[in-house]
Amino acid sequence: MAEIWTMGEMLVEIMRPKAGMRLKEAGEFLGPFPSGAPAIFIDTVSRLGHPAGIISGVAEDDFGLCLLERLGRDGVDLHLVERVPGAATAVAFVTYFEDGSRKFIYHIDGTPAVIARFPEKEEWGKVGFFHVMGCSLMANDVFREEIFKAVEYFHRTGTRISFDPNIRSELLGGRDLQEVIGPVMEKAAVLLPGEEELRLLGGDQQAARCVKKLFENSQLELIVLKRGKKGATVYARSGLTHTPTYPVKEIDPTGAGDCFDAGFLCGLLEGRTLEECGKMAAAAGALNAAAFGPMEGDIRQESIWKLING
Repeated sequence: MAEIWTMGEMLVEIMRPKAGMRLKEAGEFLGPFPSGAPAIFIDTVSRLGHPAGIISGVAEDDFGLCLLERLGRDGVDLHLVERVPGAATAVAFVTYFEDGSRKFIYHIDGTPAVIARFPEKEEWGKVGFFHVMGCSLMANDVFREEIFKAVEYFHRTGTRISFDPNIRSELLGGRDLQEVIGPVMEKAAVLLPGEEELRLLGGDQQAARCVKKLFENSQLELIVLKRGKKGATVYARSGLTHTPTYPVKEIDPTGAGDCFDAGFLCGLLEGRTLEECGKMAAAAGALNAAAFGPMEGDIRQESIWKLING
């Protein structure tokens, strides 16, 4: 049985090959690449040697096959991925700009990516973490409620909830953020935000004050602040640990944060120190950023520790 489960969108990504190519202009694209934050995350967990599964959906088309073949090859449990005939698998188009920012056009709502229902009567076995991505909560109101059901179930049965806010303004659509993510925040044990997400959640520009407020008003055990090229900081209620970055030639940062999440949670399941967990996370993110495509980095236990040990 899987040690880590997630529930969320599986999609393919169609990418501009070079920075500065606007989506509205005719030009070259590359893909399809298997993608979707939950899919990237859970595939990385599996590649790091931990049984992992996803609750999702794809169409019975070539893009769906692209996803199923890749995640299946890497060992992800796909028996709760619904295959829908006569539909189209979810797609995201993405381009990069010279300052490192990205722009997306999503085709997710109304696709099989957001039709899955939580099967509470499933025989889950012992699950270490149920991981939620904020973008999955923003795609579809009915799907969000199903993820809330999953969070409630796993929390009630003793599984720790991990949460990456992964806020996408393109998907949030002006909705109140607290309404969208509040029920997950209330039960999360591990929070993995970026810097801007921490400020949004903590209501302050100063990270330490945000962390203090979040600890005071939640069940959180750990806040893992992802700071990109500046590294990461792991906050526990008893103190903090800084995580370094690992020098790689960055080719594509898409999915690096999702791989970071996977590396960190795998470290926790392995009983490693917070410092070691942070290093595993940073190495996984770096290896993914060194390859073109959202989940194409060479991420294995061997490559992780080779990078860490220099």
